Amino acid sequence: MAYNHKKELSKPERFAPGHRLCSGCGAGILCRAMTRALDEEDQAVIVNATGCLEVSSFLYPYTAWTDSYIHGAFENASAIGSGVEAAIKMKQKKGELDANVKILVIGGDGGTYDIGFQSLSGAMERGTDLTYFCYDNEAYMNTGIQRSSSTPRFANATTTPAGKVSTGKVQNKKDLTQIMAAHGIPYVAQTTYIGNLRDLHEKANRAIYTPGPAFVNVMSPCPRGWQYPTEDLALICKMAVETCVWPMYEVIEGTWYLNYEPKNKLPVEEFMKLQGRFRHCFKPGNEWTIEEAQNYVDRKWEELLSKVN
Repeated sequence: MAYNHKKELSKPERFAPGHRLCSGCGAGILCRAMTRALDEEDQAVIVNATGCLEVSSFLYPYTAWTDSYIHGAFENASAIGSGVEAAIKMKQKKGELDANVKILVIGGDGGTYDIGFQSLSGAMERGTDLTYFCYDNEAYMNTGIQRSSSTPRFANATTTPAGKVSTGKVQNKKDLTQIMAAHGIPYVAQTTYIGNLRDLHEKANRAIYTPGPAFVNVMSPCPRGWQYPTEDLALICKMAVETCVWPMYEVIEGTWYLNYEPKNKLPVEEFMKLQGRFRHCFKPGNEWTIEEAQNYVDRKWEELLSKVN
């Protein structure tokens, strides 16, 4: 069925305004998109790992979620989702539930790439019928902007500070999207907030309505951790895509599809220069960091192109 963008945007909001997310944060955009991707007659259970989103969207007795909501720990959101699936199946078997209920699990990179990875991997391997959305802001923003395995190389974070003896984080960012694809699950996608958000909306819908486990990784900039003016959120996402720092692609039943290829691939510095966390890379003597960052992006881009259909 053809995607009707106007119809999708006219759906009632299921993530209400009045939450406490920072201005210029992308997580709220993802919450609105993933819940809007649901068919209006369908119900949902939201499982939220501890993090920025949890403390900003649910402070008892107030909540921004209109669907059923469970706050889990950093490490067990996917395990909770697996338990919810088992409960739904049992109730349906007993005839106690006839509604179509979708399980949406959401967490930041700390609760996804790192602390929650074991339960995420387990749910994917078992074939649990849930959709996991990661809002990837590339650090532990809720607890003080500490580095995570999602933090890119050379980024300044409180546990990898840039200064006279350091140029920020030493390691490259973990490629979790490809790790999820390696699980052999039915649907994996990577996207972010650009243009009219059609790519995000379409992938969210496909993920939710693909039987079995699905994973959607969404680059979700953080104005505090990335150090940018709040109004630059969309620009930073656009530059991430145009420089191929964050390619837009999906893996459907093992087949790789590239959703967007820049006509003129921009240098990685066009993405880095918009953010204070990379400010030190542009100081005299640190030119090599930009060269290394470019080499890494080029290598990963060519690797992706070799996979796509």
